[in-house]
Amino acid sequence: METANSRNCGAELSDILGSQKENFLGKGRLCADQAKAYNDILDCRTAKMGSHTLTCDTCGKSRVSYNSCRNRHCPKCQYVRQLLWVEKLQCRLLPVRYFHVVFTIPKFLKPLFYLNQRECYGMLFAASALAVKKAASNPAFLGVDSGCLSVLHTWGQALNYHPHIHMLVPAGGPDPDNMEWIAANKKFFVPVKALSGIFRGVFMENLFHALRSNQLRIPEKQKGMYATPELVKKEAYSKSWHVYIKKTFKGTNQVVSYLGRYTHRVAISNSRIHSVENGTVKFSWKDYRDRKTKIMELPCGEFTRRFMQHVLPSGFYKIRYYGIMSSANSKTKMEDCFRLLKAPRLISFYEGLSTYEILEEILGQDPFRCPGCETGKMMYGLAEGKGTDP
Repeated sequence: METANSRNCGAELSDILGSQKENFLGKGRLCADQAKAYNDILDCRTAKMGSHTLTCDTCGKSRVSYNSCRNRHCPKCQYVRQLLWVEKLQCRLLPVRYFHVVFTIPKFLKPLFYLNQRECYGMLFAASALAVKKAASNPAFLGVDSGCLSVLHTWGQALNYHPHIHMLVPAGGPDPDNMEWIAANKKFFVPVKALSGIFRGVFMENLFHALRSNQLRIPEKQKGMYATPELVKKEAYSKSWHVYIKKTFKGTNQVVSYLGRYTHRVAISNSRIHSVENGTVKFSWKDYRDRKTKIMELPCGEFTRRFMQHVLPSGFYKIRYYGIMSSANSKTKMEDCFRLLKAPRLISFYEGLSTYEILEEILGQDPFRCPGCETGKMMYGLAEGKGTDP
């Protein structure tokens, strides 16, 4: 009997996509961004991506390595990028508690979202951030200038299409006069139902504006509803807009630990894939109804279809900062926050280091030490192909 802990370590996402290449690439079922991600994942660390040659400066030993694709949807290409981003983030986080808030959308909006990803994901980011800002600035709740770090995820554990925002909100903020840091109580500073109502109102206002200005394509099966604003409003206000307040992070270390796992995650990692055989995929997933990890089996075609739903539009930022945490306020409001908290602002450990030095710090050893003589350095020779690495 197979369990969630057993795994065929040879099975990878690229194996599954490779078996379905003709069905998806050959039949034009993918948009340009999806097709690029599909090909990049297939070609990652193969001869098609090109290669580079390293030669020892002491003994002359050579080693040829295939280049990685560096596509953000590839499960093989996120590790170093994730570590660098998290380490830099740690230096800009305020030394306070953080609330973890999750914003979701009603089911009826999902077809519209999928057809208009760039526009709808943008509205989801903006509406959730403005909802927190409005709630935090209300004197009846906290009365402070707040901010947040927002991360977009589009998948559930079973790879179903489930757009939602994970948000980290400082447990407090500077008062309107910028003279005092006001800390929130242990519980989130606004009732969940109130925050959900604000979020729904802001999002629907943005949605109606986009519909009036013909910015969105309407799903064929929903044209009747979207043609009448009253019907859209009725549907929206009859549904629950779920906002979840997760366990509070007690400090920056917990925040960084969480972000290290989730920010650069792709829809599924190779470690969750157990086997690929007889045209089916077995992978592990967490059933949140009973909090147990289980094995799901899907045909390779259906698995591929689900995975490709989560390829983001080219150039779309899935991690964004708002309010006091935005880049525009890095040298103004954030400096004031550190001052009010009487805390020093850290500088990134990797600041000023070369790529080689950073890799050595991350890996804990010199990645370019010659495996032959163990004294020389493996240096770049003449590169072949189209890619560059490390």
